Amino acid sequence: MFKIVDTLIKRYLSNEEVVVFLLLLAGTLVVLAFWGGILAPVLIAVVLAFLLQGLVDRLQRIGIGHTTSVLFVFLTFLACCAAFIGIMVPIIWQQAVRFINDLPRMITGIQGGIEHFAQGHSELVSQSAVDEVVNTLATEFTNLGQWLVSYSIASIPSIFSLMIYLVLVPLVMFFLLKDQKSILAYLTSWLPQERMMMRNIAHEMNEQIANYIRGKVIEMLVVGIVSYIVFAVMGLRYAELLALLVGLSVLIPYIGAAAVTIPVVLVAFYQYGTGSDFIYLVVAYLVVQGLDGNVLVPLLFSEAVNLHPVAIIVAVLFFGGIWGFWGIFFAIPLATLVKAIINAWPRQDRLPTLE
Repeated sequence: MFKIVDTLIKRYLSNEEVVVFLLLLAGTLVVLAFWGGILAPVLIAVVLAFLLQGLVDRLQRIGIGHTTSVLFVFLTFLACCAAFIGIMVPIIWQQAVRFINDLPRMITGIQGGIEHFAQGHSELVSQSAVDEVVNTLATEFTNLGQWLVSYSIASIPSIFSLMIYLVLVPLVMFFLLKDQKSILAYLTSWLPQERMMMRNIAHEMNEQIANYIRGKVIEMLVVGIVSYIVFAVMGLRYAELLALLVGLSVLIPYIGAAAVTIPVVLVAFYQYGTGSDFIYLVVAYLVVQGLDGNVLVPLLFSEAVNLHPVAIIVAVLFFGGIWGFWGIFFAIPLATLVKAIINAWPRQDRLPTLE
């Protein structure tokens, strides 16, 4: 037993690069676990800078200077964020408040629709099942309304923190874009001279995660905008709010699309009942989801992420359970990191023979 352990240690931990990498990985996890909240503005700025670096590189390839490229991309990003905050946030906030106020009437309307359907199909639906569904919906809607109200009240003290984020994140992001080469040169100067494994991991992560994050942003915008067009044409209430939820749902693979379908269908059922408009809207929404999963996703992520669906679901559940929303958001990049480490890890075809 001791010989096997000794052989494994010599095989995997005799390399200086492996030891340094494991220490860096462990140190990063400790920092995120204990000081992740404090360093959140820096982490967000790193993600945004990583996302925008591709645009800076493209501008430089066509002959624009580095500083000019950084300023153009940075100011364009700020302008888009300001436009979204100034135009969309007030509309979405008003619709969220109206949605909460309409919850009691919505519950009553859905209850009446279900009971009417049950009366016309008594051979298929029992009254006890109807009562159970109505009570469940009422409880869930009430809990949702209470959570939204309590969350809004609890978030008042965090307004000051939000102001700090609005200043620190853009500032740190700008300097990361501007001084990326010097920062990377300083950080890599502390690493071993021989770091083939780290280079392989960094190369694979850079390609796959950059494509993944940019693809997710494009997918979120396309799905959200198309969903809003469908909802607006059909005259669905809370169109902006529901379209935003549908767009954000693409951040959570598989689970997000199933979860966001529930409020869309319930609002449509409350507004249209079981008439033809309800069927048309549900069909149109399912067409959007189908085109997203079968056309848009393969186009955007054909070479970005090479992970099995089971691995993606496990990653979402695991990292989401550890880090909440951010764990869900970065579940696929983190799973890609694990895969890159496994692929780049130094190994032999077989263990040395034990004597």
